[in-house]
Amino acid sequence: MKTETVRPNVGHFIDSLREIGYSTEVAVADLIDNSITAESSEVKIYAVTKPDIYFAILDNGRGMSESALIEAMRLASTSPSDIRAKNDLGRFGLGLKTASFSQCKKLTVISKNSGTVSSRQWDLNYISSKNEWLLITPSDYTDFPLYDDFEKLEHGTLVVWEGIDKIPTSNFAEMIDKLRKHLSLVFHKFLEGQAPLKKLNILVNNNPVKAFNPFNINHPATQQITSEKINIYDSSVTIQPFILPHHSKISQQEYELYATEEGYVKSQGFYLYRENRIIIYGTWWGLHKAVDIHKLIRVRIEIPNSMDSHWGIDIKKSMARPAENIKSDLRRIITQVIDKGARPFSARGKKIEDKTITQFWETFPVKDHFRFAINQEHPLFTTLISSLDDYQKEKLKYYLNGLQAYLPLDAIQAKLQTDPHSIKQEDALTEDDINKLLLMLRESGINEEYKQELLKTEIFRNRQEIL
Repeated sequence: MKTETVRPNVGHFIDSLREIGYSTEVAVADLIDNSITAESSEVKIYAVTKPDIYFAILDNGRGMSESALIEAMRLASTSPSDIRAKNDLGRFGLGLKTASFSQCKKLTVISKNSGTVSSRQWDLNYISSKNEWLLITPSDYTDFPLYDDFEKLEHGTLVVWEGIDKIPTSNFAEMIDKLRKHLSLVFHKFLEGQAPLKKLNILVNNNPVKAFNPFNINHPATQQITSEKINIYDSSVTIQPFILPHHSKISQQEYELYATEEGYVKSQGFYLYRENRIIIYGTWWGLHKAVDIHKLIRVRIEIPNSMDSHWGIDIKKSMARPAENIKSDLRRIITQVIDKGARPFSARGKKIEDKTITQFWETFPVKDHFRFAINQEHPLFTTLISSLDDYQKEKLKYYLNGLQAYLPLDAIQAKLQTDPHSIKQEDALTEDDINKLLLMLRESGINEEYKQELLKTEIFRNRQEIL
């Protein structure tokens, strides 16, 4: 068999490698995975735009020897089929390199292990010019950001990005804010120090990142459904659904916090954790539609790193797709939880049909549909109608028909989804209004039968003492 070696054009290969699709926050998270695997308790991130854009990430993990560092700088330094330690958050052995190359053209890693400092550097411009993967041993790195902090450590690793060309300076502050929010969610279990995990502190420009647990587990109105363990592919998957509190149960500030940047509708669904680190969140994987009535449902899935191939976890560790054998269990769990997840809204919808209360609005059947209608059996309405002549009754009827026909349902729904706490319908009827209404009713005379009817209305059922 005749063979020949055909080497790729290194420059073109690098250009392709840089376009895998990392965002800045996903790239930084990939580097923090290495810090966690190295048993770090603290990660410092330094990011500035002046005089040049710099990104430096320092951890106090166990560090690397020179030979280990060289191997870590190798592309595909480990195989995805390798059996990994339980706390190993790696996947393809590419993360350090591809994540960094996606953002910068020069990657320098300095590591300290057993008192020895080692350093290596990939310079993509230099590699392209030589058309060879030539790893540089930098001669001067003491001026790098965070190097003084690195020197004080007994062991640890400093990663520096230079030649950053994927982060525009115009929205740098916005990018930093997005980075903080991403890290607070993706690594929230480590930031919380959930047993048996080692607590991790992350600082971005000296500001601590606070954990954001997307399930609001400390609120008493959060429903924590019993978790379920599924044994499959010689491993176990733990699944637990949560139903977040209805907006009436929490403050506006808390409601907005747990809406996340994407909003409640887009944040519903599965949250996949791989070795306690979030991979993907806010997805039903096409097994269910994201609808408003289920927006409070979030389902936590926890898998070990031994199941990567069955979940289709990508190189960036930001996408996943469950195997068909797993989907059947996910569908079953969706079916079980969606009814409970809809109750905070459906139960409120049923209140309009509560026959123990005489309400201003009712649902009115129209063939195989319905519409919302003003309750014309309401005692205040019947009193008003009885005081009008036929012409006035006709005018009022047309006005009320128009009011019902043009009820702004779309606007109401939009406000309920985006800013429910700003809706203050109760302000339309003040206590002063109610007192004046009561005075008018008394002047016209209230017999016992009419009084009992009024006590069933929304206005007076909790004000029985004033009637």
